[in-house]
This record gives sequence, C-alpha cells and structure tokens, in this order.
Amino acid sequence: MFSRTHMVAHQFHPGYIRLPHNGTRTSDKGLMKVDVLFFAGARDAVGAKALEVTLPEGATAGSLLEKLARQYPAFVRMASFAQVAVNEDYVPRTHPLSMGDTVAVIPPVSGGSGSRNFQVVDRPIRPEEFHELVRTDSDGAIVTFSGVVRDHTGGRETSHLLYEAYAPMAEKKMASLAQQARARWSLGDIAMMHRVGRLEIGEISILVSVASPHRGGAFEACQFLIDRLKAEVPVWKKEVGPSGDFWVEGPGDHTPAQVGPQ
Repeated sequence: MFSRTHMVAHQFHPGYIRLPHNGTRTSDKGLMKVDVLFFAGARDAVGAKALEVTLPEGATAGSLLEKLARQYPAFVRMASFAQVAVNEDYVPRTHPLSMGDTVAVIPPVSGGSGSRNFQVVDRPIRPEEFHELVRTDSDGAIVTFSGVVRDHTGGRETSHLLYEAYAPMAEKKMASLAQQARARWSLGDIAMMHRVGRLEIGEISILVSVASPHRGGAFEACQFLIDRLKAEVPVWKKEVGPSGDFWVEGPGDHTPAQVGPQ
C-alpha cells in the first residue's frame, strides 16, 4: 500500500497532471479522484508518468481505461490489452474504484516486500551474490539463472537495453511466485533480482537462485520462476539499436517508442 508520503510526492512530480472531469470541481457530490500511474508504452501514450483523474462514484477500472482512451488517442491500443493494478494488486476491469485509490496501468510485461531476497535494483548485478544468501547446510543444490543482455533480437541489432519497473509491486510479485514454487517443490531459500535503467551488452538483467536438498526440484523451480517472472512481474524492456527504439510488451511485440517523459 502506498504511504501518504508516496502519494504527495506524485502531486509535485513534473510528470504529474490533473485530468478534469468535464470542468466539474473535484469536490462535487458524486465524484471521486484516483491517482493513476503509467509505465513504459502506457506512459508514452499519455505523455505523463502520473495523472489525477476524476471519475463518477462507482466507476470501474475498465471505465477508467475507457476515459483515458477518449482523452488520449495514442492510448486506445494500450487500453485494449493493458492490465490494471489497484493499490499494488492486479484487479479485473470490473473492479470498482474508490476515492484515493492508486491505480497502475500495466502494459504486458517484457518477457514492496523490502526483503533482500526479492529486489529491483539500479546497479550492476554480480552472478554469485545470491549464493550465500540462499545456501544452508541442509541444501544439496543451488541453481542460479542469470539473464544477460545480448546484441540482437531476431534479425535486429541491439546496442543497449533500458528497463523500468513498478518496483514495489514487482518485489511483492516475486515473493508471491516464490511461495507458489515452494508449494510445488521441496525447496530451501529463494532469491530473485531484476535490474532497471540502462544495461549494456553482456550485463545481467535478471538473477534467480533456488536452493534445495535435491537438484531436480531446484532446476524445475528455477525454470518455473524465470518463466513466470518474465510473464507476470511488472518490468518492461526497451530495446535500443540502429533501427530505432522499441518497447517489448508481450511475446513478440515491439512497440515503437513515442516522445514522452523518460
């Protein structure tokens, strides 16, 4: 849940804009205000990192997306497939919104817990840094996966990548995936980390380590975790190369980057 300090910070952020409700004062009876956060291609489509949006009481997440699509033509495509999170939890489009909610518009992801085991960081990742964190004397195996930046995607050359994340929700989701893995396999400790910012060729973007009494469960759980992380954790990737800049939003999708706050 966002703290009051976090909410106030958005009100003074240079990317924060108030979106009026047909000129009606926000104090009028029957209306409510929600704070909307945008990431990656969704942010480019509306030209802002955050909006304060006024809606009728009883409005749903879906009706919020519809209003944004009417207000911002570039957002129409995004509104058709984006997911919505309210106060850091995914919700269906039928979910009713309440005064003061923090709503995140989540593009398809490219592939806060406060725990050392589940982190979004903006620094280089070392391949061995989770080994001692997850290891105990009862473990017979530690499997670690590190995802690294390559110099191409398909036939397109890549010079570097830019990652961004909805960090509090991403860390919370990593912890949830670890719980799912423990329910399926006999495991020890688990740690997951994703880097954001600019990454050069050969640098590590993702690190996942799984400890277990036996190697079979560790291998299977590690693959499960990286597959689900790439599909569900709100982290987005922009590929940069000679042919242009592209947000990778969903399998095989490359959305050209638009001019907007970075």
